[in-house]
Amino acid sequence: MSDSDLNPQPLPPQQQPQYQQPYQGAPAARGYNTMAIVAFILAFFVNIVGIILGFVALSQIKKTGEQGRGLAIAAVIIGFAEIVIGIIFTIAIVAIIAANPSTYTY
Repeated sequence: MSDSDLNPQPLPPQQQPQYQQPYQGAPAARGYNTMAIVAFILAFFVNIVGIILGFVALSQIKKTGEQGRGLAIAAVIIGFAEIVIGIIFTIAIVAIIAANPSTYTY
């Protein structure tokens, strides 16, 4: 037998595996809630849809923390205001027509 079999060279020390934290990337930019933007735009043209989407957007913003709460609130307020103005306008037109039945002939 040779000396190399009796006294083997010591193995280099094993290093513990280094675990790296998974790459998380930059924090996601919290942009505006898309439904809040759509609700704000539709509040001017289709009041009911703007109001409904405004309430849905408020719910989503509460859960996700996105921006756009002001847009959603504005959509709801504008939608309701336009409905109220439309009702008042309709009542005024009906009252004017009812007050002057002789000027309108069929």
